[in-house]
Amino acid sequence: MAPPGRRRGKADAMAEGRDDDRALARQARLVAIVIAAVMILWMAGQWLGGELGLPARFVFLFDLLALAGFVWALIVTYQIWRKRRDN
Repeated sequence: MAPPGRRRGKADAMAEGRDDDRALARQARLVAIVIAAVMILWMAGQWLGGELGLPARFVFLFDLLALAGFVWALIVTYQIWRKRRDN
């Protein structure tokens, strides 16, 4: 960002663009980590439920939590896509 009284130049715009790209990349990495973690935790929850003989209604909670994680990832991915498209 240019200091007050100074016009924004090409270098300022490029630096701001790079910062935006880094922020979007950071968000995309977070989404990837969440998707991988949710999948691993969901599989572990399914296995654990079977091993412990938990009723299906309790194991179904793992499914709902996994769905919540995937919906969050989908929403954030859509936001990243929109930001990239607008640039």
